[in-house]
Amino acid sequence: MPSTDPATSARLSKQRRRDTKPEVALRRELHRRGLRFFVDRAPLPGLRRRADLVFPRRRVAVYVDGCFWHRCPDHATDPKNNAAWWADKLAANVTRDRDTDHRLTAEGWHVVRVWEHESPAAAADKVQAAVGRALP
Repeated sequence: MPSTDPATSARLSKQRRRDTKPEVALRRELHRRGLRFFVDRAPLPGLRRRADLVFPRRRVAVYVDGCFWHRCPDHATDPKNNAAWWADKLAANVTRDRDTDHRLTAEGWHVVRVWEHESPAAAADKVQAAVGRALP
């Protein structure tokens, strides 16, 4: 069974994978604070999961999670069409997020996850704290 009708599929295909407004706002704030990082990069070789921001020397990976796609506890919504398919898809996203966190942590990385609805300043505070705590 297809996941969506053609109109929804066309709309979803236009969703950005990187350079979203919350991600760009966070990058600007971090850059303003003097932090430098890589964008849209896999933290570990062979791990086909890319972080939004990577501080390789500090071993910090940052993910800016969308409320819909990653099931924000405050803003998640449940699609009505193809509800079972979407429930499985979104649950798999969350499972993959936790697996990514576990894999990176096991390799000595610090994982920072911020929600798209968080202010850039608050998100940057979290990232800056993690970068400051991480060993060079």
